[in-house]
Amino acid sequence: MSENSHPFFDMHEHGFVRVATATPCSRPADVAYNTAGVLAEAEKAHAAGVDLVVFPELTLSSYAIDDLLLQHALIERVEQALAEVVAASADLNPVLVVGAPLRRADKLYNCAVVIAGGQVLGVVPKSFLPNYREFYEKRHFAHGRGCTDLWIGVAGEEVPFGTDLIFAAANLPGFRFGVEICEDFWAPVPPGMQAAMAGALILCNLSASPVTIGRADDRHLHCRSSASRAIAAYVYSASGHGESTTDLAWDGQGVIYEMGDLLAQSARFDRSGELCVVDIDTDRIAAERLRNQTFADAAEWAGRPEDSYRRIVFEHAYAPGDIGLVRAIRRFPFVPDRPDKLDEDCYEAFNIQVDALMRRIEATGAKSLVIGISGGLDSTHALIVAAKACDRLGLPRTTIRGYTMPGFGTSDHTKGNAHRLMAAMEITAGEIDITPAARRMLEDIGHAFAQGEPVHDVTFENVQAGLRTDYLFRLAGQHGGFVIGTG
Repeated sequence: MSENSHPFFDMHEHGFVRVATATPCSRPADVAYNTAGVLAEAEKAHAAGVDLVVFPELTLSSYAIDDLLLQHALIERVEQALAEVVAASADLNPVLVVGAPLRRADKLYNCAVVIAGGQVLGVVPKSFLPNYREFYEKRHFAHGRGCTDLWIGVAGEEVPFGTDLIFAAANLPGFRFGVEICEDFWAPVPPGMQAAMAGALILCNLSASPVTIGRADDRHLHCRSSASRAIAAYVYSASGHGESTTDLAWDGQGVIYEMGDLLAQSARFDRSGELCVVDIDTDRIAAERLRNQTFADAAEWAGRPEDSYRRIVFEHAYAPGDIGLVRAIRRFPFVPDRPDKLDEDCYEAFNIQVDALMRRIEATGAKSLVIGISGGLDSTHALIVAAKACDRLGLPRTTIRGYTMPGFGTSDHTKGNAHRLMAAMEITAGEIDITPAARRMLEDIGHAFAQGEPVHDVTFENVQAGLRTDYLFRLAGQHGGFVIGTG
């Protein structure tokens, strides 16, 4: 076994699933051209080790073709094209989620067709049809609300049809996804939320949302909100170049969120086919759902959707071994990586601390605030918080009593920093050398350092830390105040 062939190096073993949004080249009502675009992006996804590819709404027919959607010739050609895509998928690893208009029981539905391994796994119809402003989908389509426990003929087979479908890979426990279509996630109660409560960890949205000024931000808002509230990943793919611009415009926006975090987004207004790829951490999503009992309560309140949804189980063919990790790893994972967001969070954190300290000062009637000043970052931050609290309460900064307490290892530089800081902040400053007391304590407990041996163990360090804390609490009692922690 080679070094990187061990299962440990396979990202799937760690709960990652590689997903992609695809924006293929398209032409209005040119089903053959659109099918070729779908297959081209599917082959690129296969080469990139992608597990799941989400295409735009009505991928095969295109969206902005008005009453051509009702032409039998177009619908029949779409059905033939689906059979071609299904046949081609037998040699491809990714699960393909493709948009198509499909007939069932003398009605036309705006559908997402889920294809994998040479077969159609299921078909999900659009629940909410926009019929306002630039939209008039009710002229062409029937809505999918209430379509459950149904079947539809596609590519020569009867396959599950309805809004009650969850797709789950038998060999990848975290690869579970649900589907909604464009307007669905603009609804007050999106179908994707039900799918999430039924067990989907990834939500897919096939969209043909035309671009207007500000629309991209709206999509980000909805995707982020859906991913955050559903505790899920959200994969959104919108129609791009090639759609008709008779009265609409298109930007081909693809975005992928994970529990509110933006992981990847495509270039907008790209004239060529584009694939936006990133790896989703399904283990992280599942772990967060276990912690969040509100999510479980909501699922129960919603009637336990996991009991009513049909789970379509399939064996997923994926690229094994070391295929890398397509995911940005933050150097500082506990703080935002966007400067504007980091500034906002720091502002909030600082003011939360200041406001809480002001309340403690008022509640206790403290006459002083005692802080140990080392000259390092922690005590400097605590001092700035205390100074701001005094400023807002109208108290003199001399209310703050800062003490530097040099020990065995304190340098003149460090001690000088502490004194300069206290002078700059205009607080009451003091210095207590803890070396004699620390030496006496080490002698009393029989520590080797007191006998002249260079033993700097945890006991040696804790004697100094304990003395500093002891002094601070005695000083706080003496001056009618309390100690400001610096940890």
